[in-house]
Amino acid sequence: MPLIDALFQTLIDENGSDLHLAQGQPPKLRKHGNIRKINNEVLTEEKITLLLSEIAKTDRWEHFLESGDLDFAYSLGEEARFRCNYYRHSNGVGGIFRIIPRDILSIEELNLPQVLTTFGEFNKGMVLVTGPTGSGKSTTLAAIIDHINSNTARHILTIEEPIEFVHTNKKSIIVQREVGIDTGSFGEALLDAGHADCDVILVGEMRDLETISLAISAAEAGNLVFGTLHTNSAAKTIDRIIDVFPPDQQPQIRTMLSDSLKGVCSQLLLKRKTGGRIAANEILLQTMAVSNIIRDGGGSLNKLHSVMMGGRSVGMQMMDDVIEKYYHDDLITGYEAYMKALDKERFERYRDETE
Repeated sequence: MPLIDALFQTLIDENGSDLHLAQGQPPKLRKHGNIRKINNEVLTEEKITLLLSEIAKTDRWEHFLESGDLDFAYSLGEEARFRCNYYRHSNGVGGIFRIIPRDILSIEELNLPQVLTTFGEFNKGMVLVTGPTGSGKSTTLAAIIDHINSNTARHILTIEEPIEFVHTNKKSIIVQREVGIDTGSFGEALLDAGHADCDVILVGEMRDLETISLAISAAEAGNLVFGTLHTNSAAKTIDRIIDVFPPDQQPQIRTMLSDSLKGVCSQLLLKRKTGGRIAANEILLQTMAVSNIIRDGGGSLNKLHSVMMGGRSVGMQMMDDVIEKYYHDDLITGYEAYMKALDKERFERYRDETE
């Protein structure tokens, strides 16, 4: 049994979310957003090399030694799966391991906005789930994909690096491809998808111009495409996509996006007063007004806020409104509300309330 399995077991027993190993430091875990030491043993070069190399296949380990970066998934028997990221740093090497829940929870079980069920009912277009690292994007997307799988007969393709949640066929057919193993890149897999008779495509990470461009083209071609970005609001998501393209292409991209973007769900995880964390979601849905704003570009994206406020009856909501509701419902502290809010001035009066 690999030595690192004992640390994984500690993470599971402590109900933590992430294991952090870094050369020159003791092992640490994250629980409910806070990081603490597991023990006081400083990880030497010899010890951390053994811990990391034991669970990486030979070719993966050689790739890491050459590139200084590695992503893959590891299973602890039937008990748990982990998303593993290896990296170099100033004092040597390190790894971060995020536990992937064994069971795929439903949208209802995750207490996510019910409007997310409609995201899986679109016939075509693009849906984006956004948020910082560790905000639960993959968990939310897995719930949406599982909703499609449970309720409709479609051909679903997921392109991930690595594969996190493992789906089984229900009413739909699901094919999961892992970048670096089953395909060379997100772009390569998206090109292949054009010949695979797909109905739904999940792109694990839209990180570059090629991937974003191909994803938009796939949505335009009649696929329902889900993707992720590291943005924390609907407006910034739209800006990020458009800004990836050269200036001379941006008017065309605005037009394509105005037609294809069906919804955006931006997500943050907030610390509950009573322990644990709660998701806060900003929801943007396609309307004629939203499409016009995207197409016009320029400063008109600021108008999204007023459109979203007017769209509450159809399920739209603003992130700061959700955070303020959590505060008034006594679910989070004023300090947590201030720290996670987008408009800091709005929450300034709450910032010193830590209990």
